[in-house]
Amino acid sequence: MRLTFSTTPFHEIEADWLIVGAWENEVWQGALADLDRKLDGTLTRLRERGDIRGKAKELTPLYEVRGLKTPRLLVVGLGKRDKIDFAGLVDAGSAAARSITGKGTKRLAIAVPDGAPQLTVETAARAVGVGLWHGCEGPGLRKSKPDRFAPAEICLITSANATTSGLERAIHEAETESRAVSLARELVNLPPCELFPESFAERAREIAERTGLDCQILDENQLEGERMGALLAVARGSERPARLVVLRHHGQGNTLSLVGKGVTFDSGGLSLKTNEQMADMKCDMAGAAAVLAAMQAIAELKLPANVIGVMALVENLPSGKAMKLGDVLRARNGKTIEVLNTDAEGRLVLADALAYAVDQKADHLVNLATLTGACVVALGTEVAGLMGNNEAWSEQVLSAAKAAGEKAWPLPMFPHYSELIKSDIADIKNTGGTRYGGAISAAKFLEEFVGNVPWVHLDIAGPAWAERENAVLDAGGTGCFVRTLVELTRNYS
Repeated sequence: MRLTFSTTPFHEIEADWLIVGAWENEVWQGALADLDRKLDGTLTRLRERGDIRGKAKELTPLYEVRGLKTPRLLVVGLGKRDKIDFAGLVDAGSAAARSITGKGTKRLAIAVPDGAPQLTVETAARAVGVGLWHGCEGPGLRKSKPDRFAPAEICLITSANATTSGLERAIHEAETESRAVSLARELVNLPPCELFPESFAERAREIAERTGLDCQILDENQLEGERMGALLAVARGSERPARLVVLRHHGQGNTLSLVGKGVTFDSGGLSLKTNEQMADMKCDMAGAAAVLAAMQAIAELKLPANVIGVMALVENLPSGKAMKLGDVLRARNGKTIEVLNTDAEGRLVLADALAYAVDQKADHLVNLATLTGACVVALGTEVAGLMGNNEAWSEQVLSAAKAAGEKAWPLPMFPHYSELIKSDIADIKNTGGTRYGGAISAAKFLEEFVGNVPWVHLDIAGPAWAERENAVLDAGGTGCFVRTLVELTRNYS
């Protein structure tokens, strides 16, 4: 699948489908008015009858269209013009693609909306390109018959006043970011019999070799030498040994470190989950998947910043060797941790990974983790919780998420939340012991391992996995926050 662009008039475009956007409560204007005339006023009549209203993600297909070189036309609602943003155009593109790629297509063409007050034509092109790409790919990695058929080409039709260089850059960025999101989705959707710490690490090595990233993989013996007692304790119950993957992209200036939780399967350990709770726990490595995918895109885009990607990879399983309730662990930075719930393992894995990133001289930190159900209770399934130790850095990460069209919301980190993780026999304990403030107490735990480095924790437990499909998403891994990490790096200095 590749993205191209054209300024050819709509009626002369040759494709399997032509997709055009409709603004809510607006008459057809410009090139769309010309298209309506070629169709003998069909679009106007559909508007007047209420069949096309322009509401966000509303879809109106027209078949056997006369007057065009493309036989099928799909009108996708964009909502109100003054409300549209990057995320809205991504969703419009994804909804359109999901509705028409259940059958084989070779070429899709989409009219890039212009006149959006918050977006340049180039930014709009990147947004719809990303959306269409995402919508063309389904989660059925192991199905004998695929659900979705990706076209060979997606053509973005743009206004003549857009610059060629700007469009070429937008398309390159859209393709690169889309491939990265696809990688994260694929990793999350892979069955745990195929994706485990060693195979994840090998995939990272292959990506590093292809993109020019420096790659270091620490095995269990090296992790022992690096004093990663908390991470290794989580891995003890599994026959699959732990790995720590470190990727480096060499740029200039300060160093940004991206840290991902990579629990490739989480049974809960001795604090065993129920079957229902465990069913989708192959997704507990979505944070590490996002970091690997972002590092791929950062390298391919040749972004100018210094970036380190750290992925902590384990399986959390029960066995005679498994970590027990009441155990006291010593983390890399010397802090001792009382274990009161083996299903609160992600923070243990991240503790050592964050301390390692600090020791690599990170100037700023972001970690991503499917960490707590409490965050899903607080914010729902589409919004990540954002917690940090530095207000300016937190705002910078929030701005990157907004620019990338992804949703995060800050949660408070008042000092009194640290009381929840105080232990009687160790420095801290790995659970707050209450159902209140669980997402924040987990973040306060992580804060113990970042020192004075500006740090943001993104709890992506909600948006990382879609339990059921909707207009813009398939069920399964979403690849969330890959674009946010790329956007953050693009503007990092």
